[in-house]
Amino acid sequence: TVMVLVSGVSTGTLRQVIMMLAATSAIVLLAAATQATTGFGFALVAVPLLTLAVDARTAVVATGVAGVAVTVHGAVQQRDQVRWRVAGQLLGSSLLGMPIGLAVLRLAPDRTLTMLVAVGVLGCTVLVWRGLRFPITPVTLGAVGVLSGVLATSTGTNGPPLVAAFQAMGYDQRTFRATLAAVFAGSGTLGLIGFWLAGQATPAAIRIGLVGLPAVLAGWWLGNAVVRRIDEARFRSVVLVSLAASAALTMARAVAG
Repeated sequence: TVMVLVSGVSTGTLRQVIMMLAATSAIVLLAAATQATTGFGFALVAVPLLTLAVDARTAVVATGVAGVAVTVHGAVQQRDQVRWRVAGQLLGSSLLGMPIGLAVLRLAPDRTLTMLVAVGVLGCTVLVWRGLRFPITPVTLGAVGVLSGVLATSTGTNGPPLVAAFQAMGYDQRTFRATLAAVFAGSGTLGLIGFWLAGQATPAAIRIGLVGLPAVLAGWWLGNAVVRRIDEARFRSVVLVSLAASAALTMARAVAG
C-alpha cells in the first residue's frame, strides 16, 4: 500500500506523503484504541481528525474502509455477549436510512457534513449525561436504526444514537460493547457497498483507509489492555467524556470551516 501511494510522487511532495502516512496511522491507532476501550468512537475520532488533512467525503469513506476491520474483529471476539436479535433489528431498519445518508454525502457541502457530525454527537452526549431510559420496543429500535443508517453513509459516525439507546436500555459493559461491535460490523460492510454504488469510494479514500489497517490491530490491543482496568461506573464516565470531546472537536472543526 505504501508503494502504491508513493509511486509517481515527485521528490518535492514525497515528504508530505510520508507525513500523511504517519498522521493517518496515528489517527487510526488512537481511534481503534478508543473503539476497543468504549465499544464505539472509531469514526468519532478518525473522521474529525482526518478532515484536517483531506476533504470530509474522503475522510468518511477512508474511515469506513479502516473501521470495518476493527468492528468485524470486535464482533467475532465478543460474539457470545451480543444481543443478536437487537442487532439484527437495528441493521434491518438501518437499510432504510442509508440511501438518505448517501444522498447527503453526495450533495451537502463539506462544512455542512462536519456540522451534522457535531450536532449529532452533542445531542447524544446530552442523552447519555441525563441517563435517559426507555423501553426496548420495535418502534424504538426502528427509529434508532434508521437514524444510524443515515449517519453511517453521510458522516460515517453512526455510533451516537446507538450509544444513547444502549445506555438507555441499561446494557452492562460487555453487552454494550459486543452488541455495538456487531451492529457496526454489519452497517460498516453495508456502508462500504453503498459508497461504491454511489461512486464515493474514490482511490484516494481507499488508499488512506488501507494505510490505517496495520494501526487497527495495534490500537485494538492497546484499548483492550485499558478496558480490563475499568469498572462499570468508570466505563460510563469514559463513554460520556469521549462523546463530549468528540462533539467539541467536531464543532470546532465545523466552525473553523
